[in-house]
Amino acid sequence: MIPIKVAGANPSPSEPRSPATTALQYLQPGALNLAALPPLSLYIHFPWCVRKCPYCDFNSHEAKGELPEKEYLDAVRLDLEQSLPMIWGRKIHTVFIGGGTPSLMSAAGLDRLLSDVRTLLPLEIGAEITMEANPGTFEAERFRSYRDSGVNRLSIGIQSFNGAHLKALGRIHDEAEALRAVEIARSTFDNFNLDLMFALPSQTLGEARRDLETALSFAPPHLSMYHLTMEPNTVFAKYPPTLPDDDTSADMQDMILEATANAGYEHYEVSAYARAGKRAQHNLNYWQFGDYLGIGAGAHSKISFPHRVLRQARYKQPASFIEAAKRGNPVQEEHEIARADMGFEFMLNALRLTEGFDPNLFGERTGMNISAIAKALNEAEAKGLIYRDFKLIKPTELGQRFLNDLQEMFLAA
Repeated sequence: MIPIKVAGANPSPSEPRSPATTALQYLQPGALNLAALPPLSLYIHFPWCVRKCPYCDFNSHEAKGELPEKEYLDAVRLDLEQSLPMIWGRKIHTVFIGGGTPSLMSAAGLDRLLSDVRTLLPLEIGAEITMEANPGTFEAERFRSYRDSGVNRLSIGIQSFNGAHLKALGRIHDEAEALRAVEIARSTFDNFNLDLMFALPSQTLGEARRDLETALSFAPPHLSMYHLTMEPNTVFAKYPPTLPDDDTSADMQDMILEATANAGYEHYEVSAYARAGKRAQHNLNYWQFGDYLGIGAGAHSKISFPHRVLRQARYKQPASFIEAAKRGNPVQEEHEIARADMGFEFMLNALRLTEGFDPNLFGERTGMNISAIAKALNEAEAKGLIYRDFKLIKPTELGQRFLNDLQEMFLAA
């Protein structure tokens, strides 16, 4: 990774920067040559949850006492204002409010947040605005208020409809609350996503099938199906539960592919299944190596300029983020993606798309010729992990099965 050092610019991202300094730092000539900037999304992080789940490695913090909602939203607005010079003149295509549990936010707080966004940024007409929500925090009236404030897509963290599995996962809701949450979402929003997990502690193939059948009975526009993984620095990593073996997990994956296809869902990304016209536009922008500005505690950004691509991370602790925003710059880490790493960064995302991508997209998003990764492409094709022609590069069924191995082949590209 190449740290950005520019004459006349502040070398430390933790110090306040003027808009003129920001423009000077990033708009000068660099290692890349992007013909056009990619679509830009906005991610907003709400860092609190009721209780930290044992599998969770997201930047979430248990809410203790009354949340400093106003102070936090003040800091988020400051963060957005201070970020404007980097994205000046660019439209926002999608907005995603994630966490944590954003549905802990008051209706007035969410209304204020989206009002600030609309005041400071030009949104595409009809932009997808998604909000994450967890069962156990569902109130019908509050969700109608969220919708009236501009949220037009809900993503619900169901994880399972099985009470024993919910308990094993440390979720605060039971199966009745899970079902009620979906009913409220379906009656309030035209577009919503259900998050489910499989390969849960002691889960059988039959139990995984019943979870999926319950979800499909609601005919959700979008489904996300995640394989439970043991992430570092989580309770599960320290005290691993008994999980289904690899063969059972593979059987669950096959069952999911068959059941969703039979129900009319398109499997368009490793973990994502959608009805026609209901693909998650915000997530698609990630997988297509688009840009995103992340604001709020611990949020990450990827911002392209004509001659470089920048990554940023905000301070993780809510109190630290709030103080840093008040000081003038909540960015804790910042680096330019090195030219040598660009191929891997692109393929890490794009190979998640089951339908693949046009090879021209590589040049558009990286500012490099696809010949830069030709060696790895040849090797992956020879191993049967990708299919490619002049119009398409996509993972084969084998490549999807061994996606991590396929992605790693581009590390040295």
